[in-house]
Amino acid sequence: MDQCKHPRVQIVAREADAEFVECLECGEIFESSEFKDMAIEDGSATADS
Repeated sequence: MDQCKHPRVQIVAREADAEFVECLECGEIFESSEFKDMAIEDGSATADS
C-alpha cells in the first residue's frame, strides 16, 4: 500500500506555538512543522549550496 504524500491539507487547529493540519486525502492530522519536514525528506524543498 502506498503511503499518502499529503498533497492537500487544511488547517484544523492553532495553539500558542503550534498549528495542526489535516490531510484531505487520507484524513491524518499532524503538526504543520511535521508536514514541512516531510517535504524536505521527500526532496521537494531545495537545499542551499
